[in-house]
Amino acid sequence: MSGHEFETYFEHSGGIDTTDTATAIDETTIAELKQLAGRYPHPPSALLPMLHLVQSVDGRVSPRGVEVCAEILGLTEAQVSGVATFYTMYKRHPAGKHHLGVCTTALCAVMGGDALLQTVEDKLGIKPDETTSDGLFSLERVECNAACDFAPVMMVNWEFMDNMTPDKAIALLDDLAAGKEVHPTRGAALTSWKDNERVLAGFNDGRADEGVSAGEASLRGVEIARERGWTAGAPDERN
Repeated sequence: MSGHEFETYFEHSGGIDTTDTATAIDETTIAELKQLAGRYPHPPSALLPMLHLVQSVDGRVSPRGVEVCAEILGLTEAQVSGVATFYTMYKRHPAGKHHLGVCTTALCAVMGGDALLQTVEDKLGIKPDETTSDGLFSLERVECNAACDFAPVMMVNWEFMDNMTPDKAIALLDDLAAGKEVHPTRGAALTSWKDNERVLAGFNDGRADEGVSAGEASLRGVEIARERGWTAGAPDERN
């Protein structure tokens, strides 16, 4: 078989950059990391939210973040690094204030995801897994955004921008660069990637009920069922 049959788009996803030792983790952060560990009967179960908290402070999984998580949880730094480099949501290098994710998998690709990604690359002058020189934007090629009914989908700081087009993407980037308030298709107004990382860590920002929670395409089946009087039936009737 030729080597071209197994093309990968994740060749830059290697290990954590141990040469970049910059960190903003302080005693407050360490106390919050310990707080997260205390929420779980088995403390190592807290590692995923703890890594999100590290990112909310350092903009990536930093060497210091790995060290502190390992100390608190009684793990080796290799174990923490193994988890941090397994999941694509954890960044090896500093992400931008606004982290962009463009899906090019299956349906999104068919609906224009590749063109959408190319537009963002051209507009920002960066490739996936890179950050603009001003630190405002970083870009990621996403392996499915789990929103096929809104394809093609683009995410900003993990918030959904549905039914995107190249023109919509350019307007979105211009608004973000200008510091304008931007609302995703579903969810609260955009803040920053670091802010959302703190929420993913488990710290409530009080904005969970802002914005639209579900899109029209997702609710269409429920609406049709109500119109036609369809029900799932009682549990004993489903056998």
